[in-house]
Parts: sequence; structure tokens; C-alpha cells
Amino acid sequence: MIIGDSPSFEENHDSWLNLELSLSLPQPQLQHGAPQPQYYAPLYPLMPLPPKEEDDEDQETGPSKAIRQRKQPVLAMKKGKSVTITQPFQWATSTRATVHSLEHLLSKNIVSITGTVQCNGCKEQFEIEFDLKEKFEEVAVFIRENRYVMHDRAPKAWTNPLLPTCNRCGQENSLKPVISPKKRTINWLFLLLGQMIGCCNLKHLKYFCKHTKCHRTGAKDRLIYLTYMVLYKQLKPDDQ
Repeated sequence: MIIGDSPSFEENHDSWLNLELSLSLPQPQLQHGAPQPQYYAPLYPLMPLPPKEEDDEDQETGPSKAIRQRKQPVLAMKKGKSVTITQPFQWATSTRATVHSLEHLLSKNIVSITGTVQCNGCKEQFEIEFDLKEKFEEVAVFIRENRYVMHDRAPKAWTNPLLPTCNRCGQENSLKPVISPKKRTINWLFLLLGQMIGCCNLKHLKYFCKHTKCHRTGAKDRLIYLTYMVLYKQLKPDDQ
């Protein structure tokens, strides 16, 4: 036996490796007499694919993804319409659905707010007036005491308001505010002081919410609540 002609360990290992690969791979169906194909092991290891990079927008921050912020409503005016209007009342501004602050009104010596009402009994129309400071304080006290229990919805006192008594026929809960058919001339401050915003219909409330950039879809009690709170903030912008 010639020791120099014996196969080395590496040659035996390669032979066994080729044999195992040839047995494990599927054998193609060849015609009789065709040469048998040879299979070889790869000379280098297969490299793993790099991990897929995620976009910054898809990555989670903390335990959950960032909360999507609700977009502020965009005020789209019809052709020929403008955000600014002729000032309908001395206590209203030239911006739709906006009144002056309480401080500004008192500085101009505006201490009473008038509005037109109609009696449900005698059907007479006439003007009544509210004391600005007194009536606003009533609204402010109610809001401060009930703000955290209303849950963004108007209470019954706002949705079904108690109306004034008619001084002519004496019928109680009968003086309903006359709301202008032109929404830009609605007497919002008068309605607030008399706590009669609940007498508005959905079109009036949606008009107000649209021009004060509030979310105007929802039940009527939610829109009434928003109208009260926005008017309150217009009169008292520094109140938290």
C-alpha cells in the first residue's frame, strides 16, 4: 500500500459532501443514455438579506403610535360671500358670528342688550332688553358650576330654555326670540344673555359653528353647548 497515493481528509470530506448533496437534490428525469448532470456545493456561504428599513411615519413612538390630530375645519365661503360683513349690532363685530368682549362693551358704555321677541299666546312682537353685566354673570356662574359635568353636551336648561313671561297677556314661558332669517344678522349676544340659544334650529347652530371654526357635525345638544362656550370665550377671552 502506497501511503502517498491515499486521499487526504479534505478530499474525503468533499467527496462525501458532494454525494450527500446529489442524493438530497431532486433528480431530473433524463432520457436513456443521456449524461448524468453534476451538482456541486457552493464555495461560499449564503449571505442573509439586510433587514427592511421602516419609514419614520410607520415607526411606533412609545407604547402606541402617535395620536392623529384632528384637522381644523377649513372655512370655505360661497362665491360672492365674505367672512367680514356690515356690523349688524353695536355689540357685534364685522366678523360673522362674533361679538365684542365684555371689557370692550363696558368701555364703550354698552350696558344693555336688546332683542325682538314674540309671545306664543297673543302673538305680539316687541323688544326687551337684558342688563349685560347681570345676565352675563348668570351665564358665567352656570358654566363654572356645571362645566365639568356637562361632558360637551348642553343640559336641559339650555336645550329646553325657560322663556320670559309676556308683560302684555301675562302668559308664562311664552316670549320666544325672533331669529332673523338672514343668519349673518342673528342677535347671538341677546340669545346668550337670555339663555335662549336652544330656540335656534340646526341650520342656525351649524352656521355659527362653521364661522367660528367648530366641528359642526353632531347632535343638537352638542352644537348648543359649543355655541354657548364659544360666545362665553368671546366675551371673556382670558377666562380659563
